[in-house]
Amino acid sequence: MRTTVGIIGAGPAGLLLARLLHNAGIDSVVLESRDRAYVERRQRAGILEQGTADVLRAAGAGQRMDREGLRHDGIELRFDRRRHRVDFPALTGGRSVMVYAQTEVCKDLIALQLAEGGPLLFEAEALAVEDAATDAPRVRFRHQGREDVLECEYVVGCDGFWGVARKAIPAELTQVFERTYPFGWLGILADVPPSHNELVYARHDRGFALLSMRSPSVSRLYLQVPDGTDAGAWSDEEIWDELERRFETADDWRLERGPITQKSVTPMRSYVHEPMRHGRLFLAGDAAHIVPPTGAKGLNLAVGDVVTFARALTHRKATGSPELLDAYSETCLRRIWQAERFSYDMTTLLHRAPGTTGFEDRLQLARLDRIASSRAAETDLAEGYTGFPFG
Repeated sequence: MRTTVGIIGAGPAGLLLARLLHNAGIDSVVLESRDRAYVERRQRAGILEQGTADVLRAAGAGQRMDREGLRHDGIELRFDRRRHRVDFPALTGGRSVMVYAQTEVCKDLIALQLAEGGPLLFEAEALAVEDAATDAPRVRFRHQGREDVLECEYVVGCDGFWGVARKAIPAELTQVFERTYPFGWLGILADVPPSHNELVYARHDRGFALLSMRSPSVSRLYLQVPDGTDAGAWSDEEIWDELERRFETADDWRLERGPITQKSVTPMRSYVHEPMRHGRLFLAGDAAHIVPPTGAKGLNLAVGDVVTFARALTHRKATGSPELLDAYSETCLRRIWQAERFSYDMTTLLHRAPGTTGFEDRLQLARLDRIASSRAAETDLAEGYTGFPFG
């Protein structure tokens, strides 16, 4: 099998890249180790930055998002029983975010790829990327019980942290930067309408809490818990009681309770692999970087990566110049490090780490008070949350 771009992974990054290349007249093949049903039901983040939503619309994949997604023009910060709303459009020249689950993005892109795009092979496990430093890289993969080879001009690894693409870059050429946090998020899905119409980020002496949503009838909520926590160790009543404590305000706001349908714990880490390119192999998304979920950046960073690659390859096709492809890693990493900085700032602003002192507590409250009282500080948060420009 032969193609111009071999794409490993049919998450939102790989699927969107295939769509962008199709629209540019560049052929590709997508290899996905899981079956279609698994890809279309795996739960991931659901906050789309302004730029991500715009890219999906321009790619022809935004119709259902605009019909069913929830546009949000702000978030609410809670601390010291106070409430402060950050108005995104007023601070950023009109930008907002969209609540639309990653599972739905994947469903939309899969339907388009199968109807109009190149081959999308499910249950096709990539085994190795070979000859990445040459002009003819190959992806060795297993599909329908037998091994095969995908011969490419370029390979893009959108196969996540545990995928094979990053392993093809020699260790002596790489640098890894990472941080592991001593806490995680206990997340729940509940069949109850959200108790607020926008996301609520709460800083509390007992730990962080987040009120989010999947739809007008399904709430998604999170509690900061110690690293290694077993989600099953928390009863439903204990979860609701703790959420109620951490979201407490000085007014008459109330948290609505309902049946909990899912519980899980998400670990918190920051990770960046440099470089993101080796020869004709390019890394995108979690294959190259991970952010803690506090800043809602993971999916959006992956979109930025594939947009950068698609633009660069389209430029090469139109002009013959490899300039943008050669700058891929540097271009992506500028945006990635800003997102890492923003996610770290949000995490340390709102979470209470083990051993936190009274001095550090007061600093957190002072930082939050600064955001609530300074337009400049508030604007910096709004610009970071709604998204940094692509390339």
